[in-house]
Amino acid sequence: MKIHFFALCLVFLCLIIPISVASSLVQDPEIIVQQVQESINNATKRRNLGFFSCGTGNPIDDCWRCDPDWANNRQRLADCAIGFGKNALGGKGGKMYVVTDPGDDAVNPKPGTLRYGAIQNEPLWIVFASDMVIKLKEELMMNSYKTIDGRGTNVHIAGGPCITIQYVSNIIIHGINIHDCKQGGNAYVRDSPEHYGWRTISDGDGISIFTGSNIWVDHCSLSSCTDGLIDAIRGSTAITISNNYMTHHNKVMLLGHSDSFTEDKNMQVTIAFNHFGEGLVQRMPRCRFGYFHVVNNDYTEWQMYAIGGSAGPTINSQGNRFFAPNNQFSKEVTKREDTPDSVWKSWNWRSQGDLMLNGAYFTPSGAGASGIYARASSLSARPSSLVGSITSGAGSLSCTKNSRC
Repeated sequence: MKIHFFALCLVFLCLIIPISVASSLVQDPEIIVQQVQESINNATKRRNLGFFSCGTGNPIDDCWRCDPDWANNRQRLADCAIGFGKNALGGKGGKMYVVTDPGDDAVNPKPGTLRYGAIQNEPLWIVFASDMVIKLKEELMMNSYKTIDGRGTNVHIAGGPCITIQYVSNIIIHGINIHDCKQGGNAYVRDSPEHYGWRTISDGDGISIFTGSNIWVDHCSLSSCTDGLIDAIRGSTAITISNNYMTHHNKVMLLGHSDSFTEDKNMQVTIAFNHFGEGLVQRMPRCRFGYFHVVNNDYTEWQMYAIGGSAGPTINSQGNRFFAPNNQFSKEVTKREDTPDSVWKSWNWRSQGDLMLNGAYFTPSGAGASGIYARASSLSARPSSLVGSITSGAGSLSCTKNSRC
């Protein structure tokens, strides 16, 4: 009996050890593409059949927003992700941690502050007692297995350094307003109860993912940061970025560290149901290496280009709506960065079912409907004509307890 108990303990320990970036790699990305498309198809079928009067055909939202008791079932959200980041657990199974104090201390955070919860070792589901604006003194260094859940309150992380997800896994960030993020660094910052260390100058991203895996960023509103709104680099993978509303920013989203950092060839990111809105310039996203599924997003403004890349990324654009700017020199959705035609023509970039408005056009390349895309060609994203309804709730939501969100 003791031997059996010991074996069970070993199994339990294996389950709770953070998943490595390598183990998060999906060997066949097309399987995930199919799962996303099946989720979208099923959600829209339910809407058409009238099963959910609040349904929009958005499979993430239809998973939890129809429940008037969402506030007592918060951790159900962890079962609603799709795409490459669908296995992000966040703080599922952990205790609820309530942020009561908007203050911050980068080295000795007080109980009740956001930083105190974010650095703990155990899984936590972090919620907020009331509306608040949190101006962090230094980067918020997340520890693994955390959910930051802003539903039911109006929470802003703004005016200072913002969120860093570095060498950790299983993070969910939901329902937060993240804006006006500044550089931090040249300072000591705590990243766990046992450790703090010296941080060099940060970039000033809204959310910085550095060698992170199983990450899901959903229903956040992001704008006006020093560098990127959401950047993922240095071998990060298993990421879903969904239902976000992004505005007033230049370099929106960088996925891949550099053209020489080949470890990013394992990066896999799903970008779904986002609204790329007013005042955006470029990088929605800008990709290197890796595999990127861009599905059912609404692009209503860009000044330079929408989707770009270098170093041979695979970009699968399906069912998006692209509304080009009036500038005749910025109509193209795509941009290959600093690469001759003879090189990028072999890159696998395709547009399938995208709606091109106001002269927008996508320049495809590579295998087209064969090779790497063959196993996903029998399924399609929802029609681009539905993008307006699917993305109508993008950004942080105004949710009230005891009613549908």
